[in-house]
Amino acid sequence: MLPTRSTPYAAGTARPVTPVSIAARHLARLVEQAEAGSVGSDLGQEWLQELRDCRDLVAGLDPYLERCTTPESADLRALARRTAEVDWAGGPGAGYLEQEMLSGHVEGQLLKMLVHLTRAERVLEIGMFTGYSALAMAEALGPDGRVVACEIDEYVAAIARECLASSAEGHKVSVRVGPALDTLAELARAGQRFDLVFVDADKAGYTGYLNTVLELDLLSPHGVVCVDNTLLQGQPYLDGPPTSNGEAIAVFNREVARDPRVEQVLVPLRDGLTVIRRVDR
Repeated sequence: MLPTRSTPYAAGTARPVTPVSIAARHLARLVEQAEAGSVGSDLGQEWLQELRDCRDLVAGLDPYLERCTTPESADLRALARRTAEVDWAGGPGAGYLEQEMLSGHVEGQLLKMLVHLTRAERVLEIGMFTGYSALAMAEALGPDGRVVACEIDEYVAAIARECLASSAEGHKVSVRVGPALDTLAELARAGQRFDLVFVDADKAGYTGYLNTVLELDLLSPHGVVCVDNTLLQGQPYLDGPPTSNGEAIAVFNREVARDPRVEQVLVPLRDGLTVIRRVDR
């Protein structure tokens, strides 16, 4: 039932070729039929097969990405396991911390790849959680490379320090606990610059973090900024009232899209990752 190269499409109409676009086309057909009232018993099996195709296209994507991505290190697996063991529902961070804040295998490997590609030596992370992404990037750094990781919550910072201390490359990560904007100001006063900046913190603060990095000249001339969760469960583009986080991400995405200082690409990996570079210098 999946579209093939022989499937006819009107001139000027793009044929769906990605898993998500194919699933969307299937669902659009089903919605059209339902709205037209043409769903009868003779269409039942066709409907069922198209629904199965949609399910398989969407459900199989993330597991396939995992299988085709370089495996995470033993230290990263241990950190993910330690994070999964925490009682997030009943612990000190109950209500605003959750296991799903972990960047995870595929995104961690992408960040490692970006460190390699940019030949980064200095990395800044805004929002560390339990340290998975910080450790992933540290593993890609050379012996003199360093990650400065900002975290507002002392509870998760303590878990991160514990995991980093027991890892081979954790010594490259310096954890700064406190409001990130204060830490950024301190780093700027010290004349520090970073080749890669990863932002994965409070969503309402995203615009301020990016502006501060640019205005305080914390980004090296060829540096890259990566911002996580810029699709936020689809809220920025879905109809209906978004959550406060969804609205904050929608505002951030609009601000970045019209900012003449930068160019960017929003990559639909996990919950969305926007890669940004400065172009006004």
